[in-house]
Amino acid sequence: MIKRNKPEKTLIEPGSFKDRIRSIFGKGNRKTLVKTLVIAAIGLLVLGFALFAGLAAWVSRSLPDPNVLSTREVPQSTKIFDRTGQVLLYEIHGDEKRTLVKITDLPNYVKNATVAIEDRMFYEHHGIYWFGLFRAVVNSVLHQTKIQGTSTLTQQLVKNAILTNERSLTRKFKEFILSLQIERVYTKDQILQMYLNEIPYGSNIYGVESASQTYFGKSAKDLTLDEAALLASIPQAPDFYSPYGTGSRGDNRDALVGRQHRVLDDMVAQNYISQAEADAAKEVDTLKKIKSKDFGNIKSPHFVMYVKSLLSDTYGIKRVEQGGLNVITTLDWDKEQVAEQEVKNGVDANGAKYKFTNAALVSLDPKTGQILAMVGSKDFNDVENDGQVNVTLRPRQPGSSFKPIVYAVGFMRGYTPDTQLWDVNTVFKTDMQDYNPQDYDSKERGPVSIRQALQGSLNIPAVKMLYLVGVGRVLDFAETLGYTTFADRSRFGLSLVLGGGEVTPLEHANAFAAFATEGTHYPTSAILKVTDPTGSVLEEWKQPQGQSVMDPQIARTISNVLSDNNARTYVFGARNFLTLPDRPVASKTGTTNNYHDAWTVGYTPSLVTAVWVGNNNNAEMSRGADGSKVAAPIWQAYMRKAVKGMPVENFIAPNPPTTDKPALLGQVVQQKIKIDKLTGNLASDVTPPDLVVDQTYYQAHCILFYVDKDDPTGPPPTNPADDPQFNNWETAVQTWVQKSQWNATSTTVMPTVSDTAATFANAPKVTIRQPGDGATIETRQLNMDVGVESDKPIIRLEISIDGKPITVVSNQNQFWITIPPEVAPGVHTLTVTAVDELRNNGYASVNINLSNGDTTPAPQSATATTGFIPTF
Repeated sequence: MIKRNKPEKTLIEPGSFKDRIRSIFGKGNRKTLVKTLVIAAIGLLVLGFALFAGLAAWVSRSLPDPNVLSTREVPQSTKIFDRTGQVLLYEIHGDEKRTLVKITDLPNYVKNATVAIEDRMFYEHHGIYWFGLFRAVVNSVLHQTKIQGTSTLTQQLVKNAILTNERSLTRKFKEFILSLQIERVYTKDQILQMYLNEIPYGSNIYGVESASQTYFGKSAKDLTLDEAALLASIPQAPDFYSPYGTGSRGDNRDALVGRQHRVLDDMVAQNYISQAEADAAKEVDTLKKIKSKDFGNIKSPHFVMYVKSLLSDTYGIKRVEQGGLNVITTLDWDKEQVAEQEVKNGVDANGAKYKFTNAALVSLDPKTGQILAMVGSKDFNDVENDGQVNVTLRPRQPGSSFKPIVYAVGFMRGYTPDTQLWDVNTVFKTDMQDYNPQDYDSKERGPVSIRQALQGSLNIPAVKMLYLVGVGRVLDFAETLGYTTFADRSRFGLSLVLGGGEVTPLEHANAFAAFATEGTHYPTSAILKVTDPTGSVLEEWKQPQGQSVMDPQIARTISNVLSDNNARTYVFGARNFLTLPDRPVASKTGTTNNYHDAWTVGYTPSLVTAVWVGNNNNAEMSRGADGSKVAAPIWQAYMRKAVKGMPVENFIAPNPPTTDKPALLGQVVQQKIKIDKLTGNLASDVTPPDLVVDQTYYQAHCILFYVDKDDPTGPPPTNPADDPQFNNWETAVQTWVQKSQWNATSTTVMPTVSDTAATFANAPKVTIRQPGDGATIETRQLNMDVGVESDKPIIRLEISIDGKPITVVSNQNQFWITIPPEVAPGVHTLTVTAVDELRNNGYASVNINLSNGDTTPAPQSATATTGFIPTF
């Protein structure tokens, strides 16, 4: 028997992954591995729980007592000053309005409205809605968006009543811990009662009872369903949904009503109310019930409310109203006072005549983006006309004042101020339906330069320019200029250039500021410095770098056109409200359809101002209330005073265009040809030489005949009809040319028909009635009788013998002629040629036998007529 030695243990050399797995999960190792994993998991779980408990205990040491939620710090007022720091515009008093109310005293729909919109799972979770949080985190990771909408009503209570607005993981952890603690200590109704008593409802209003008293002048126990739904809509964003319309993003009361309706819909979906009750509540105009607010002693109220909202966005409403901040703003108090007065003067002067009750003005330093004046309405305290609404932040249609944005894109694409566009009635094909814009006066002006079209505010050429450059390019450019109102691009088509998209006056003014700065865009700013009660600087304005949004040559070109008063005189007259007496200024008006809005926006290199005129309820003004008549006077009056003391600055002239393409330079395509000066047709072989003249003609075609819109500076299109708009544009041009009988020298339409007037068919028909053919003539004094038939008036009869001219007779059918002595006796051919006004001629001949040379004078004809009769 052979004894075998026990094999030595060998190490598995690094090799395949499969070999390694086998070494780990061999039969002898499996049980050991499982035990190890179980022990490790238990250990980690215990350690995690211990760490969580320890961290919770550490955090809880600094948490306030949940039983004392109503305790607040002693409030300190925030002061808002002008740019000098010397003029106190407003002091936000920290005295909060807060009245406690018991939940048992509230109608059920007050409670239910809040739960329905803020936390529909309120009665099911224990302070944290974990599933909702997990879902929000997953969506945030998948779509790379901010986590939002995960806070329960309990968390909102903690955030607003106990903790600060600090954004950190530590604060969020504290929020979680305290929310769980509150849920253990209090019942759901107690939590809801604390929420309704602690939550902010705007300004310094805390709790539903104070909100009800402030906004509706009644106790919360007397609220109606529509009122309860409106109040429940506010806490999510008290500044944005302010019933007073004084938020930093303008008047969002329409959004507030929309959210109110959503609250009602949610209450129906959660079986709190019936659909009929919701529909009845929606029919009520709850905003009309809102009481006016007394802001006390306040200067520049719209601007102050705007600044307050900006501060709230940064520091939270609680700190703004109670934190004792000291705020230096950008406001120029002198300019602000002028602006307020001129807005009032403008409404008082023209409001009754043109049926408008409001106007707004915003003025900026284009080189910094700083707001120097902001007047949101004629009268902040005018409740009837929504005076507390800040229209400078409210989207309104800009009318033709948006055209410079479109033409600027056109200049970027290679078009020039001299490029000609046809101002003729044109139908534009669109995906939805045909579009047929008209000029403000419904007239047609034929070919006009872009300079004339922009300064004359002509609509048809502007729509053509928008088509040539593309709506998408214009919207892209608009967004680089700072407009935030064009997010839904599906809303916009060719009417965009005529003001079909809403803009806010503040953003509109700042867009024009980029022209004033030769292409650099600066964000608007209203705050220069903020300090806390100890004097520590919380923020301080610094000159931003600015963003280059266009080549300086483009901005200079726009300024050059908009400051050209001569180019607008054919519409506005030489003396208008779009100029300044002591310096150049660029300006543009705008008026919307049916006169809902009227605008004027204009600038010098150091000051840009936008003025809006209209009615806050969007009611129509009287016909004729265009921007040049109602907005421009306010704009000019303000600018004249605002620029006093400022140095006179000139706009830098743009360089000449770099393109050599005639169509882009406005150089008409010309051709010299020979025409019949009487008929205007092309001269032909039969055209009498004395009627042939050289004439220079302009070939009348729309710009799509010469320009490929996708490559304007490139070669002309080989087949212009490939463009879907070409046929309509070209037909409109030719129709206007024919209708207007456009015959100006060197700018007429080249004829295409040859001269056919001088043909045998059109020639006069001549008959020689006396002498007869073969007659013997015994004297050189010959009595003649001639008949002529002609469609055109005869201007003369030419008499010849043997082809030699004898005499010319006009306005007679019977006459005497003298046969010259050099005509010897014998047989001769006598010819009479009739010539009409178009130089058509017809003739007849007879033979005569001259028998002697008697030269006795011929007697006067007794039948001579004073006018030529076409048919004898």
